[in-house]
Amino acid sequence: MEELKRFLIFSFCSEPETLGNLQWLSCYLTTIKHSELYKSVFVVLLLLAITAPVSLMFGFGGAMAARSRIWVINGFGRLYIAIVRGVPDIAFFMFFVIALDQALEWLRHHTLCPDWSDAIWQGNDFVVCPEAKMPLSAASQWVHNSYSFALAILTFSIVFGAFAANVLFGAMRAVPGAQIETADAYGMTRRQTFWRIIVPQMWVYALPGLSNLWMILIKATPLLFLLGIEDIVYWARELGGSKTAKFTSYPHGDLRMWYFLALLVFYLAFTRISEIVLDRLMARLTFGQAITGGDSQRAGKT
Repeated sequence: MEELKRFLIFSFCSEPETLGNLQWLSCYLTTIKHSELYKSVFVVLLLLAITAPVSLMFGFGGAMAARSRIWVINGFGRLYIAIVRGVPDIAFFMFFVIALDQALEWLRHHTLCPDWSDAIWQGNDFVVCPEAKMPLSAASQWVHNSYSFALAILTFSIVFGAFAANVLFGAMRAVPGAQIETADAYGMTRRQTFWRIIVPQMWVYALPGLSNLWMILIKATPLLFLLGIEDIVYWARELGGSKTAKFTSYPHGDLRMWYFLALLVFYLAFTRISEIVLDRLMARLTFGQAITGGDSQRAGKT
């Protein structure tokens, strides 16, 4: 009971069996286990905040590679877009994370343990020296969590970067050719035309596709459980289930429906806020542009 008291906010929570419904609920929602659920919300938001710009960087690089006149770079860009877009996300998550983790451990193994005589592949097992493990077995839990989170960011960024590359590549080609021809007539180089004419205008054409990708990225965050990260869906299932051992002091029936309903409201609210922000961004980008959005804005002011 002393351990229970340290984890609760309200003093009356020390005797759960004597509480009324409202008091019981307030105590139940402020336990240490629920703090893990609230932390997982922050983890999801942090993942989105980091992954979105990193994915855009991957996408911009992939689109530039696909436009390159050097066939090796052009082939790499198109191959990156085609492979990642053609593989189911869950399969890519499972393969890439395992492959990257083993590649890092293989490199560390040959660097840190040159005298190791045993085979690395022992049947179906991948065995490296203890010093080569990523992270080390003796490392703190926050190190393991940070490593998994970094892998999640990289994997999400590569996957959604491929989709963003395809969107940006199409947006670059959607810039009116007359403007590019005019830039050529004024003596601008190909690089100047790209950075001063194509890039500033392509965002108008890319934003609808990028907006859809942002919504898909939000809905894809439950894939975090594949990387061993305890995300919102994991805690909703664990805390809502009646047969789990997460709660001994606050036993309850099956509340998973209510937990998942709360997740539904959370994701709907988050996507609605995103839609409002993206609509305002689109209005700002199209202001004064000689396209449909800009024409409609000018017509509304006349």
